[in-house]
Amino acid sequence: MATLQAQPSARSGKEISTMLRKFFKNYYLRRTLKAVASVFVVTTLTFFLIRLMPGNPLDIYVASQMQTLGVSREEAEVMASSIFQIDLKRPVLLQYTDYLTGLLHGDFGLSIVSARTPVSALILRFLPWTMFVVSVSLILSFVLGVLIGTLMAYRRNTWVDYFFTGFSSILTAIPDFMVATLIIVYFGVRWKVFSVTGVRGSLTPGMVPGWRFDFFIDAFYHAALPIITYVITSIGNWMLQMRSSTMATLGEDYVMVAKARGLSEGRITSGYVGRNAILPLFTTLAIMIGGMFGGSVLIESVFTYNGIGIKLASALGARDYPVMQAVFIIITAATVTANLFADFLYGWLDPRIRTEGR
Repeated sequence: MATLQAQPSARSGKEISTMLRKFFKNYYLRRTLKAVASVFVVTTLTFFLIRLMPGNPLDIYVASQMQTLGVSREEAEVMASSIFQIDLKRPVLLQYTDYLTGLLHGDFGLSIVSARTPVSALILRFLPWTMFVVSVSLILSFVLGVLIGTLMAYRRNTWVDYFFTGFSSILTAIPDFMVATLIIVYFGVRWKVFSVTGVRGSLTPGMVPGWRFDFFIDAFYHAALPIITYVITSIGNWMLQMRSSTMATLGEDYVMVAKARGLSEGRITSGYVGRNAILPLFTTLAIMIGGMFGGSVLIESVFTYNGIGIKLASALGARDYPVMQAVFIIITAATVTANLFADFLYGWLDPRIRTEGR
């Protein structure tokens, strides 16, 4: 009787173990858990590393007041105590615990410098403009780069291939901040295509956001120079990668079989060559999303564009810990989420990926 009662229990335990193994072998679950772990690790490292930077918000504020107002250190410290409500002498582990608790409730804390403004309010104010510029730039550079790269592969060893290969190599070698500076010097100062002072900020003063034609025109006008900079500095990479990937795909057996079957050149290009050649570019696309968010610090500072990058630059200078932490988390989350999306899309386009590691 005891043996009969033990058999269902052993069977249920074995079934649970099998279900758990299948659960954790799921491709999409594994990728999601890795993404969450990556964000957590970067969040933890960011919290402790920024506190190792020389200076803190109080010291920097006191030094700036002593320099600009000519007051004594004691007077500057009294002024700082009336503005800042932060206990930097509290144990770091307790600060870290409170920070994680706040994150779990969606609370990034209060800005130390910006009159105790909630960090989430600052993020909602500046982040949409950076997302607008980055998304438009990525779409333009990716589409143009893929089309030109495919043309280069089909016209390889011709003047078209040689011209665009050299052109893209030059573009990828120039730093983005240098391109931004050259655009301001030539398009703004010398040729006066854009007004250097008129394109500052994300909108013209007095322009009220709304679903109106004049608002969209004004927003694109102010974002034009950052978008042009991003496209110029990233399109060359897409061209070279798509050319290399397309040339490798053209030599595959299934492409030869498709040609032997008499399929049209357009169907072979779109259904066989293009779909497989573009797969490796999705991972690069995901990485570049996070890279553009991080690189927005330089680009937005050059053009004085009111995005999350210029807010991070000001927070770094003032050692505004909550704002710095929030922006770094956003950059990390953007990169990890984009990579996760690329993994999901890659697994959907190529089912062999989902079976690896089983």
